[in-house]
Amino acid sequence: MPILGVAALLVFYRFIKGPNIADRVVALDLSITIGVAIIAAYCIITQQFSFLDDAMILALIAFLSTVAFSYYLTKNVKK
Repeated sequence: MPILGVAALLVFYRFIKGPNIADRVVALDLSITIGVAIIAAYCIITQQFSFLDDAMILALIAFLSTVAFSYYLTKNVKK
């Protein structure tokens, strides 16, 4: 858990300081992935696996939003 906390701080720094929009989107995607890892670690520590469904939904939303944003960026580059 402490390593995930440090990783979340580093990703938050990249989200704030990112030189362009693509870096910020990757940082946002990574922060959601870290959130999924925190939920999974919490489920393992407490032996309550009811939150794993929420983690899977969060991971799916993060994946779809990253794909949608990359599609948006490729459409803007072609113009």
